[in-house]
Amino acid sequence: ADAQLVVEAFGYDLELLRVDNLSRMFGQIFHIAAFLSVHYALHVKDLVQEVSGLAYAGCAIGAVFAGDLISLFLFWEGTALTSVFLVWATRSERAYKTGMRYLVIQVLSGVLLLAGALLHFVETGSLAFGTAWTEGAVEGAFAFATLAEATPAGLMIFLAFGIKAAFPFLHSWLQDTYPESTPSGSVWLSAFTTKLAIYALARGFAGTELLIPIGAAMTAFPVFYAAIENDLRKVLSYSLNNQLGFMVVGVGIGSELALNGAAGHAFAHIIYKGLLFMSMGAVLHRVGTIKAAQLGGLWRSMPLTTILCTIGAMSISAFPLFSGFVTKSMILVAAAEEHYTLTFLVLLFASAGVMEHSGIKIPYFTFFAHDSGKRCKEAPLNMLAAMAIAAALCIGIGVLPGPLYALLPFPEVASGFVPYDMTHVVTQCQLLLFAILAFVFLQKFGLYPAELPSTNIGPEWVFRRGGPRLVRRTWAACVSVGGALRRGVERTIQRDLWLVREMHRPGHGPLGEPWPIGEAALWAAGLLATFLILTQI
Repeated sequence: ADAQLVVEAFGYDLELLRVDNLSRMFGQIFHIAAFLSVHYALHVKDLVQEVSGLAYAGCAIGAVFAGDLISLFLFWEGTALTSVFLVWATRSERAYKTGMRYLVIQVLSGVLLLAGALLHFVETGSLAFGTAWTEGAVEGAFAFATLAEATPAGLMIFLAFGIKAAFPFLHSWLQDTYPESTPSGSVWLSAFTTKLAIYALARGFAGTELLIPIGAAMTAFPVFYAAIENDLRKVLSYSLNNQLGFMVVGVGIGSELALNGAAGHAFAHIIYKGLLFMSMGAVLHRVGTIKAAQLGGLWRSMPLTTILCTIGAMSISAFPLFSGFVTKSMILVAAAEEHYTLTFLVLLFASAGVMEHSGIKIPYFTFFAHDSGKRCKEAPLNMLAAMAIAAALCIGIGVLPGPLYALLPFPEVASGFVPYDMTHVVTQCQLLLFAILAFVFLQKFGLYPAELPSTNIGPEWVFRRGGPRLVRRTWAACVSVGGALRRGVERTIQRDLWLVREMHRPGHGPLGEPWPIGEAALWAAGLLATFLILTQI
C-alpha cells in the first residue's frame, strides 16, 4: 500500500489507514459525493440532517481506508447509525417505522461482519482485510469460488456485505427506505451505503464466481418492478439495485478489466444516480409529491431541472458521450472475453431495461407526458448548482474518460481500453434505439403499465406487513393455547383436591374415620416388610 497507519489496541494491530489504488479511488468519489450533497442541501436548516449527513460520509470514507476487519466493522456500523437519522428527519410515524426496519437490517449486517471477523481471527490469527491493489493483487482474504469451499467466517462476511449490497431477497430495505427519506437525505443515502458494499466485495471477494449469477439476477428483476412503480424515487431505488448488479458481476468475474469496470461504474454511478435523486428531490421540494400519476408537464415550470435530469437519465442509460457508456462497456467486454455468454445476454437485457425505467420513465412522466396542471418555481439555486456540477461530470467523464481511467485500480489495463470503437458504439445505439421504440410502441397502443396510485408487493412485505402480522397472530395463538392449558390444569387440580377432601371427609371418605387397631397394625407391618425388601435389593 502507498500509505499505512497501524496502531496497537488491546494487544491487536489495527490498520486504521491503508491507501492503495482501490481505496484511493473510492475515497475520492466519496469526497465528491459529500461535497455535492452538502451543496445540494444548503437551503436545509435542520441540524439533524446536517450532522448525520456529514457523519455518514465520514464513516463511509473511514471504512474505505480501513485495513483490518475490526476497524472496518466500527465504520460499517457507523454508517448504519448515522444514516438512519436521514430517514427519521422527515419526523413522521411512517418514517420512524421505516427507519427502525432499516436500522435492524443494517445492524444485522454489522453483527454478521463482527462474528465473521472473530471467526476469521480464530482460524487464521489475522485481522487483515483483503490485499493491497498496487501490485496487481486481485484475490481477497476470504475469496472462494463455491459454497463448498467457503469457511464459516467467509460466509458470514460475505452475507454481511451482501445485505449492504442489496443482494436478491436481501435488497428490500433499499426500496423501503430511500423513498421515505427527505429530498436531500435520499441523495446522501444513494451515494455511500451500497457503494461501500461494492468496495468491500471487490476488496475481499474479487473473482468469486458465485457473485456472477447473483449480480445478473440483480440487474434483471428490478426492471419489472420499476416499470409498474408509481413512486419515482422508488423507481430510482429499483434502478440503483439494477446498476449494483453490473458492479457485482464485474467483481465476480475478477479479471483486471472487470474489476476496473466495477470500480469505474461505481464512480460514475454515484454521480449520475445522485443527479437523478437530486432532480426528483427538487420536484418533491417544489411540488410536494413524487408520484408519477400526479406529475407531468413540469418542464414549463422547471426547465433547468428538466435538462439536468435528462443528462442523468442519458448517463444511466449509457448513451455514448455520457459517463455510463465508458464504464459499463468495460463490464460487458469483460463478460464477453471470459465467455460468460448467458450473463452477457442478461446484462444486455438489463441495459435496455434501465433505459426504459430510468432513461425514459423518470423524465417523461415527471416533466412531459400529460400536463398535470401543476405550476411551481424552479429549483433553488444551490440545488441547481449541485445538479449542474454532477451533470458536467457525467458529460466530462463520457467525453474524456482518460482522467477516470487513470484513477482505476489497474490503470495500465484501463489505458489500453478503447470504449469508442465501432462495435461498442453501434451495439449500444442499437440497444437504446430498440428500447425507445419498445416504449413508444407500448405507450401508443396502451400496453405500458398505467401510473396508478398503488404499492408494489415485494420481499419487504415480509418484514413490513407479513412479519408483524405473523408475529401478532402467533402471539395471539400462543396466548389462546396457554390460556386453555392453564384453565385445564386449574380444573384438574380442583378436581383432585375435591377427591382428596372427599376421601378424608369424616363420615364419608375411607380415610375420614379411625382405622381398627388390627388393620392399622397389618398395614404398618406390610409397609415395613416392603421397605426392608427394597433396601436389600
